[in-house]
Amino acid sequence: MKHFKDFKAFAVASLCAGMLLTGSALAVDRPYTMGSVWSVTLVRVKYGMDQQYLTDLAGTFKRSLDEAKKQNLILSYKVLDGGSANKDDWNLMILVEQKNWALFDTPPETFDAIAEKMVGPEKQQLELLVKRSDMREIVGTKNLQEILFK
Repeated sequence: MKHFKDFKAFAVASLCAGMLLTGSALAVDRPYTMGSVWSVTLVRVKYGMDQQYLTDLAGTFKRSLDEAKKQNLILSYKVLDGGSANKDDWNLMILVEQKNWALFDTPPETFDAIAEKMVGPEKQQLELLVKRSDMREIVGTKNLQEILFK
């Protein structure tokens, strides 16, 4: 009976060791690493509102993102402008870069404090949101992780 228990312990240990070795042998050497995470917003600016919308973004939007960057909540941000392919297409792309997915778990109160500091109280923030919706339409948003080739 004792030999059976010893054999059983040996078999379990061998099985575990084999699984560890097999797991590392099956690990794929990928030609890339995972980089930062980007929040991408596609915007259709309404006809004739481009200059006004960009001026608006250069104000409170820029100050808010600069503050988020200062607090290490984001790494960077970019705004790309281009022509629309058709009347339903977007013509402005807003990219915000975060270090990793974990930053998406930042409590909303952190960003609320930045918005209140840069824009004002909630009522003022809502007025700004309504003003911006008169100038543009959000076509879509996506969160994507950057691929860095080795």
